[in-house]
Amino acid sequence: MKINPYKVYLWSAFLAVMLLVAGACTKEFDQMNTDPNNPVSISPQFLLPYAIEASVDRYWGHRVRFERLNLDGAMLWMQYLSRNIYSNEGDNYGISPAFYNNTWKGFFNDGLVNFQRIVVQAGEGSKSPNPNYEGVALVMRSWVFSLMTDCYGAIPYSEALKGTAEKPIYAPTYDSQETVYAGILEDLKVANEKLTVGGPAVNGDILYSGDILKWKKLANSLRIRLANRQAAKKPAESRAILQEILGNPAKYPIFTSNADNASLKNTAVLPSNNEWHQVMIQDGRTDWNISKTMVDRLTALNDTRLAVFAQPNKEGKFIGVPNGLPDAIATTYLGPGATLGTAFMQASTPSVIMTHAELMFILAEAALDGDITGSAQDYFEKGITASFGQYSLTVPGGYLTTVGVITRSTVMEQKWIALFGQGIEAWTEYRRTGLPAMPAKDARAVFENDGVLPTRLPYPTSEYSLNKANLEAGIGLNGGADNMKTALWWVEK
Repeated sequence: MKINPYKVYLWSAFLAVMLLVAGACTKEFDQMNTDPNNPVSISPQFLLPYAIEASVDRYWGHRVRFERLNLDGAMLWMQYLSRNIYSNEGDNYGISPAFYNNTWKGFFNDGLVNFQRIVVQAGEGSKSPNPNYEGVALVMRSWVFSLMTDCYGAIPYSEALKGTAEKPIYAPTYDSQETVYAGILEDLKVANEKLTVGGPAVNGDILYSGDILKWKKLANSLRIRLANRQAAKKPAESRAILQEILGNPAKYPIFTSNADNASLKNTAVLPSNNEWHQVMIQDGRTDWNISKTMVDRLTALNDTRLAVFAQPNKEGKFIGVPNGLPDAIATTYLGPGATLGTAFMQASTPSVIMTHAELMFILAEAALDGDITGSAQDYFEKGITASFGQYSLTVPGGYLTTVGVITRSTVMEQKWIALFGQGIEAWTEYRRTGLPAMPAKDARAVFENDGVLPTRLPYPTSEYSLNKANLEAGIGLNGGADNMKTALWWVEK
């Protein structure tokens, strides 16, 4: 067979070109096979707003049925709201597995994992160190961990976020609530040190718009909250933390007015609207009324906040609905019962994390207990003033006289009122102190959980299948069964 030399030349040239291209492909393979529309690494400026919104939304309300920890759990248990239908969805202490499964999953996957990514990406020794991003993420990570341990008790903490570490841990051990608190308190102190006013910018900050001083104030105010919460169990350490912060306001700034309040500014643009707006306006749910307990107490105090918290019925009357009523009775209140105030159902209604009012009541309690110096009465009055001011109201004349002499009970009752909307915090404080005193249950009410107001959430079913050995050790750390009747570590006995 005769071979055409011209074709041999062409074939040889083609092979040479292909070898060159192949070499180039191998040399720049990582660049040629990267999809610019699907990045493998997301920067802090995009991780931060997503993680903040996801965490705050789940804490404040959440728009998915059976996952509303605050709206269908704590707000009912603390008798701010009551249900006029589906009383078995929280109001009678009954909850579905989705309630505690997805609360756990959401806080870990959407919140903690992403805050941890920011800490790693912005930390010392990283490619793009930024102490302000790191500090902000530490504050938010600490806050979410505090929610988790206050809901469940012992949780994975020291090994919880190491699934993508150099030596990944997929079955993390559980840490006691005491250990978690110690870690959070230390992280908040570190966050305050990392956060540098005038330092590098923080983009994507949908909580404080990059105002680093306010982030420092939140870090230290949260640290005061947690130190006070554990004070009955670790009095010396808690007292030292409180005195350290209050003794050096330049180094450890705290909230000084409502302008410092930590709240997510929601918008009219879905899905960044207020979760309660989504459920009650967008989805048209009318399942909730104001609890009789809340209406009766504010009425007795002649408290003008009632008109903000609630809407009267068509006759202009505020009639509260008892908690735990079976549906056949509860539905009779659809017409006469007071409903949630419109201020809480706007698309842009903020989702509140912590307020100046709450901080003042914490300090009033600490002063009464002798943990800090200063006037408990002064802190108490500042807390009341701040709470009214939060809704553009002034304290009515004679209100303090009606409230009565300052005691731990009156402090905790005013704190309970001020925490309206923040049911989870009120639930935690009630479990810790047993205050404020709640009225006797309505004789017609029917409750699950043996009639015991939930003390914690059960662990998710996923932990039983994926991390059972460590889970069982965690249950042991709680000192009781994995149910909603086991008391948590900080309970004052």
